[in-house]
Amino acid sequence: MRKMKRFLSAVAAVLTVTMAAQSASACTIVMLGKDATTDGSTIATHNDDSSGADFRLWIIPSMEGGEGITRDIVMDSHNYGDYSDYPNTKDYGNGMLINTMDQPEDTYAYLHSRYSFINEKGVAIGESTFYPDDSEQGKKVMEHVYGSNTGIIDCWNAQDIALERASTAREAVEIMGKLCEEYQWYDWGETMDIVDGEEAWVFEAYGLGLWAAVRIPDNAFFVSANRARINEFDFDDHENYLCSPDLKSFAVEHEMWSEEDGPFYPAQVYAPDKGAYSYLREWRAFDLVAPSLGLEVQPDEFYPLYVIPDEKVSPWDVFRIKGDYYEGTDYDVSRTAYAGDYGNPLNVNNIYRTINLFRTCYLMMANIKSWLPDEVKCLVWYGYGAPDSSFLVPLWPSMTRLPDLYNHGSRYEDFDRTSGWWINSYVQQVASINYNYARPIIQERRDEKMKAQFEEVAELQEKWAAMIEEGKKDEAIAELTEYACTNAEEWYDMWLSLGDELLGDLMWGMTNMRNPGYSDWYKGIMNGAEMKPLPAAE
Repeated sequence: MRKMKRFLSAVAAVLTVTMAAQSASACTIVMLGKDATTDGSTIATHNDDSSGADFRLWIIPSMEGGEGITRDIVMDSHNYGDYSDYPNTKDYGNGMLINTMDQPEDTYAYLHSRYSFINEKGVAIGESTFYPDDSEQGKKVMEHVYGSNTGIIDCWNAQDIALERASTAREAVEIMGKLCEEYQWYDWGETMDIVDGEEAWVFEAYGLGLWAAVRIPDNAFFVSANRARINEFDFDDHENYLCSPDLKSFAVEHEMWSEEDGPFYPAQVYAPDKGAYSYLREWRAFDLVAPSLGLEVQPDEFYPLYVIPDEKVSPWDVFRIKGDYYEGTDYDVSRTAYAGDYGNPLNVNNIYRTINLFRTCYLMMANIKSWLPDEVKCLVWYGYGAPDSSFLVPLWPSMTRLPDLYNHGSRYEDFDRTSGWWINSYVQQVASINYNYARPIIQERRDEKMKAQFEEVAELQEKWAAMIEEGKKDEAIAELTEYACTNAEEWYDMWLSLGDELLGDLMWGMTNMRNPGYSDWYKGIMNGAEMKPLPAAE
């Protein structure tokens, strides 16, 4: 036990250092192949954990391409611009137009928010940013990859362009790879999970023209948590492994790797990182789906790129993973003093970086079934805020409109009871007063309704697919749009009322106007604390 306490203290020390550097842009993604899921779909997710994200959501329509037609290359293109009338009106907000590129063909429609994440062909992409550490290898990366970087492609541009042009996950990989090579990657490193209903790919951009991608097996589960994940790489298997032509030679040329160093692991060469900020989440996600492996927390080791789940995983299971905060483990943040006496895991000062996070902007979970028509298979479950205290609704980029609750609001403006993000944030914030009290109420209002929604949507997809087969595509899309909009509006109306209810229940920090008191455990912590020092005199 003493050894465990020393280890936990060491983990906490590492996290204290890394959280400040990585808090601005740090996300968790998980992905499953079609044989690993209960419904035969491929699943890709993204917890977008940004403290300053523009959370508005738009449908970017199909755009004309052809000879002489170009598209803009914009740095920081998703930074508080207005895409409500794009491309007729191009308002890039804080973004900077720096170049143009040919748009050879008509594009696909896609959903655009903090990141763009799914197109009308059912290609879906999530991302997780990574950084080199301050080791000697990390310093070489900073010098040779980032130090002289004059590229113009960032993650936002790469995902937008891939979704505009790709009809499969493999095409998305190839498109982003060519963008890296032609225009150079000017951004921190990124791991992306990409699915299309048939295949599931991991794509990593390391900077400059350097990139690698691996197709995971159909029965596999993958996770990335802000560190590069592609280690073992088979340069001879061009069916399942793709990369830039200079992936290895660049490292040799700049003395970043040699044959004497052992196998060439792209992640360890171009993004070395053994931080607890990442490996705790990787361990937890793998352990939740494959407990039989008996994986342990390994600070000095790298986990495999993927595992085979003990049982097939449902969309509901994935949602629960995305709302996890190590509950019941030695890292359970709700049991630390940082969570207060009422188990609040949504605390900015919590000692461990969890998957469920107070600053999650949104969770997207693409749920793609290859046998359905494109208009119906491009399903994404979408919700704002920390997943454990939030919900998901189904959306499709084939919709003809989105509810107004998605098109306005900003975290830099006043609370807005008509904005979807603010409604979810309202419930989340009130729940943090007494999470032990609020969480069961949230789950009671949400869980059965969400499970029924998963079943209902699966049935509706088959119905709409049959309508399209009968030549009634317009009618099917109209029904799909009306269902998605009405369903989302009902959820958010209910959630706003729940926030009002919880605020009344928890007024003044009480529960229904009764003082809940502190436990003996927490009293002991407070009674043992010295009085806070007075501020130093000026």
